[in-house]
Amino acid sequence: MLKVLRSTIIETPVDALWEVLRDFNSHSQWHPAISSSDIEHEHSSLSVGCVRRFTLSDGQELREQLLSLSDLEMSYSYCLLDTPVPLFNYVAHSRLVPVTDSDQTYWEWEASFNTRLGEEQRMKNLVGDSIFSAGFIAMRTFLQLPQTANV
Repeated sequence: MLKVLRSTIIETPVDALWEVLRDFNSHSQWHPAISSSDIEHEHSSLSVGCVRRFTLSDGQELREQLLSLSDLEMSYSYCLLDTPVPLFNYVAHSRLVPVTDSDQTYWEWEASFNTRLGEEQRMKNLVGDSIFSAGFIAMRTFLQLPQTANV
């Protein structure tokens, strides 16, 4: 099992960032890899068990299921159901923690998964750089915050 972890500080209060992230279907608004997204069967995007089907900017489709959502812990977990890339048993977790002396937010995003032999480094880079780190940068843009070098 491979594991990828990325973290950053976002220059906004934790409640403002959580308001965006807690919506399991919001990523098409801020993540550059996602061109469109819908929750299947008209379920709420805040409902554990809901499935989001989204189209990437290159036209490929993925499906992910929300496994947990905690407003108290400001965290959520999800898994990949269908994907065109070799990510197997993929489970991701994202959580926010207030940085109390500066009214900023610590954001941690991690995933564990399997892949085909020989694809390990490529998939770790895809998840860590193209999804997580790119998401940090995109969120700063979405929230109209300055970019920092700590991503």
